[in-house]
Amino acid sequence: MQAIATKLKGRRGDSVLFEDVGFSLSRGQALVITGPNGSGKSTLLRLLAGLLAADSGRFLLTGDDGAVLPVPDFAHYLGHRNAMKRELRVAENLAFWKSFHASDSGEGLSVDAAIDAVGLTGVAHLPFGYLSAGQQRRIALARLLVAARPLWLLDEPTAALDKRSDQLFADLVGDHLKKGGLAIAATHQPLGLHNIQSLELSGVHRAASSSGESWT
Repeated sequence: MQAIATKLKGRRGDSVLFEDVGFSLSRGQALVITGPNGSGKSTLLRLLAGLLAADSGRFLLTGDDGAVLPVPDFAHYLGHRNAMKRELRVAENLAFWKSFHASDSGEGLSVDAAIDAVGLTGVAHLPFGYLSAGQQRRIALARLLVAARPLWLLDEPTAALDKRSDQLFADLVGDHLKKGGLAIAATHQPLGLHNIQSLELSGVHRAASSSGESWT
């Protein structure tokens, strides 16, 4: 499986945020996108997820046989918001997402196992809105686990997490990569991931990229 971006150009309104963005990821690889506020990190992730249209260029996800795969069916997108109903219990929220993705690319963990995996055993019965901001973000990460999808698109995934939870996040992504998954994350802070590709959006319309780097 590969994720390939070619000459992507994105804008917000009349302003071009980036252009000539390109990269290629294979199974087990991750890309970290950095850059100043307003440089287009979130816009680029939404474009990759298919939530926004590119001004030009293209992004393709291909299977091991080279066939083009529909990104919405094979990618998880975790944005700034956690995509959970505050009044529903944690287990109900995760059960919804597991059911919603039921016909997609993989089975994933059970709801209880996903909650355990993010270190929050015992909160399944609580309304999501009762959790702290950090706990809510960890349950949002559990959403990635209840249905197996090969590509994770993550926007500021460690927002609200403490140092211990930062390591938990790094371990979850590391395990996903070891299983042959791919990950693309936008961030302002180190994610504890090693041997990653990096792409910096400069905020002046062009992007500088490099590969094989560690960012810890």
